[in-house]
Amino acid sequence: MKASSIWIIDLGSQYTQLIVRRMRELGFSSELLTFKQATQKWSEKKRPKALILSGGPRSIFEDKHDYGWCFSEPKLPVLGICYGMQIMAHRLGGEVEKGVLGEYGKTKVFLEDGIKFFPMKEFTAWMSHFDTITKLPFHFISILESQSGLRAGFIHQENPWLGLQFHPEVEHTEGGRDVLKYFCHQLARLKQDWTSDDMLNTSLEHIKAAGGGYTLAALSGGVDSLVAAVLAHQVLGKRLFCFFVDHGLARTQDVAHIQLIQKQTDLNIEIVDASKLFLDGLKGIVDPEVKRKTIGRLFIEVFENEVHALEEKHGVKFTHLLQGTLYPDVIESVSPHGDDGPSVTIKSHHNVGGLPERMKLKLMEPFRFLFKDEVRIVGRTLGLPQEWLDRHPFPGPGLGVRIMGEVTDERLERLRLSDHILYQELRSQKLYHHCWQSACIYLPVKTVGVKGDERVYEDVIALRLVQSLDGMTANIVELPWSFFHTVSARICNEVKGITRVVYDLTTKPPSTIEWE
Repeated sequence: MKASSIWIIDLGSQYTQLIVRRMRELGFSSELLTFKQATQKWSEKKRPKALILSGGPRSIFEDKHDYGWCFSEPKLPVLGICYGMQIMAHRLGGEVEKGVLGEYGKTKVFLEDGIKFFPMKEFTAWMSHFDTITKLPFHFISILESQSGLRAGFIHQENPWLGLQFHPEVEHTEGGRDVLKYFCHQLARLKQDWTSDDMLNTSLEHIKAAGGGYTLAALSGGVDSLVAAVLAHQVLGKRLFCFFVDHGLARTQDVAHIQLIQKQTDLNIEIVDASKLFLDGLKGIVDPEVKRKTIGRLFIEVFENEVHALEEKHGVKFTHLLQGTLYPDVIESVSPHGDDGPSVTIKSHHNVGGLPERMKLKLMEPFRFLFKDEVRIVGRTLGLPQEWLDRHPFPGPGLGVRIMGEVTDERLERLRLSDHILYQELRSQKLYHHCWQSACIYLPVKTVGVKGDERVYEDVIALRLVQSLDGMTANIVELPWSFFHTVSARICNEVKGITRVVYDLTTKPPSTIEWE
């Protein structure tokens, strides 16, 4: 893989990987590094074309790292975001004080008089900081001030160094891309070097680097695993075997989609019915983390059995497992740099964490550092039907993590019927592509209702419809009320045991897209 133009130092913010995404979106290759990794590369005389210090949960009063090398070359463009700006101020002679209240969430930001840094005189930005900068570092001027009267941005008078107290990488910041574009184009003077061909070639390199052994592809029915399999098939041909584990937690449309792929592609796909194993294994489990890990463990069990069965059937020996793991999966499950990384784990993903050592199989994850929309771009480059690529994301653990509490046959049936009604109405009313992801969530909450002039005491379905680019942040979707009336009426009338439908109005953050 070619060297990246931009080093992004991960100081622990949950938004750090979004900086990578935004840089790529603007056409610039970028590499996410821990401070330790970046320091090592620097000592080896390697240099980026620009450096970005991310936000993070630390305070400069407890941070023992020496950031001196980050500012040792005056002509190296440096962008400090949130905590990164505070590091810049502290290291270059400014003053940072412990905050009293801090600033969190959407905040108005105003351009200082006489500054031409940004076309808008005021805009809304996403803040998430406690400490504040009270004195400018040497040779810097203030360019932005928040509605609280706090310093929101400064710039060096000679060197290409910029500090921002807010997060331009998140969707909640108005004009955030323009701010980042200013840094890349006006300050750093970078040349674009990240295209759809680069995404495709980078992914192909991962597959080719694995060697020429036999590989199993675990298809989920979603976009990522499908594109990964089609891409791998170009390299591996008949050495690629695909299988779909029907864990009994799929939606109605998912199994039908796999059957369609069987007919319309050259992929060799086997469907494994393991629904009883999964449903038995999930009995009595309520905790969402235990549920996810149980599904992951059972998947490995099925996988082990499938490996042996296919090896005997075809007389081959498998060396790799191909998965469509994405960057957001890795980000939320573990720090992208292992124990050395500062990021906090949000929730585990069933396909992140590796396989039992006894299997002696290596993971092949060509999209491990790509985002969902980038995978779709790769899929289009490969010529896959747009309808397949535009399918809404669906979690690997399936409906198992869309049922709050214990997974039972009865709850699964109710949720599956409800979800299919939502899917049908989105399609029939031509609203499917207004959403990035849609879901029904089963709530084991009893509420009183009236059906047929009789009192009923039944459960609740929550609707979750969001718009997003990459799953890292998400906003709710505002659809016509007539749509919600139709979906609610159909679910309450057609799904036995459901008397109430509610709509989740929460963005990400603070909530994750999935409820579990």
